[in-house]
Amino acid sequence: MFNPRAVLAIPCAGLLAACGSTGPNQPSADIAKVSTVKSSFGPEFKVTEVAPTGIDPKLLTAQKLPDGVKFDPAGCAKFVTGQLVPPGTEGNMAAVSAEGDGNRFIVIAVQTNTPVPVSEPGPECQKVAFSGGAVRGLAETIETPKIDGTQTLGVHRVLQTVINNAPRTGEIYNYSAHFGDYQVIVTANPLVAPDKPVVPVNTARARDLLVAAVNAVRS
Repeated sequence: MFNPRAVLAIPCAGLLAACGSTGPNQPSADIAKVSTVKSSFGPEFKVTEVAPTGIDPKLLTAQKLPDGVKFDPAGCAKFVTGQLVPPGTEGNMAAVSAEGDGNRFIVIAVQTNTPVPVSEPGPECQKVAFSGGAVRGLAETIETPKIDGTQTLGVHRVLQTVINNAPRTGEIYNYSAHFGDYQVIVTANPLVAPDKPVVPVNTARARDLLVAAVNAVRS
């Protein structure tokens, strides 16, 4: 059975997250319609779906970095360690996950009980490096599609660490659109398989999914 907790954990676990929402309420929106993006994936993809269900904001918080991590620029820690939904937020979510062509895409539609303010990184925090102990990484803003009536944000994160004396690198792209009480979030990351080269993330497809999902939810 597909686990909605796992869906929500993927965008954040080990790779952090930073999103929010703002703008006019759109009462006609329907998060269940995010399921329509399934049709864009061919038979080479394994597609699973989460029907609308309550969200647990604790699952949308970023994984805690080790104590002593330093950020460069120093005032940009909030951008790196932000979260999708603040604790205490109530609402519902629906999601679609697709794995194939060496990539994993997760599309999540969220409706919260109140708009979540967008936390803009600001001009000084467009690219932030961090390091401490066996962990180091980078978070940077990236190009995101402009969608009428929404505020969009794109973030690319790379996390490097050491596990069992072997270096490991994780990478994820996060695209989000925020409108009123709603958020649509698309995450994309490479699938890692033994003895196979890592396939670059199809960021164009991720951006297209964001547009398609927003249009579907608002239709």
